[in-house]
Amino acid sequence: AKRWINIRKSYGNFYKVPRNQTKLTIMLENLGMNYDGRPHSGLDDSKNIARIAIRMLQDGCDLRVNERIHGGQLMTVSSSSPLEGAPAPQFPRYRN
Repeated sequence: AKRWINIRKSYGNFYKVPRNQTKLTIMLENLGMNYDGRPHSGLDDSKNIARIAIRMLQDGCDLRVNERIHGGQLMTVSSSSPLEGAPAPQFPRYRN
């Protein structure tokens, strides 16, 4: 993967919270969710991150690629930058 969504950055920007409020358990807690599974289990962490992403989409967040690797260096991608070679994602509308 050369491009990805850093959910911590997206969460912090969307909900306007400082970086110290973007730890997985804190994000879940602030959204009124409990951690499901074993902490630090890759699969369980991924499922919980997906739950956060779904909630952000439901709340109106436009999740976009915000980090990439270029020449071996981590780079931040501007949220206003078009995605290279990829059409805009089409997310279904979620009901609350």
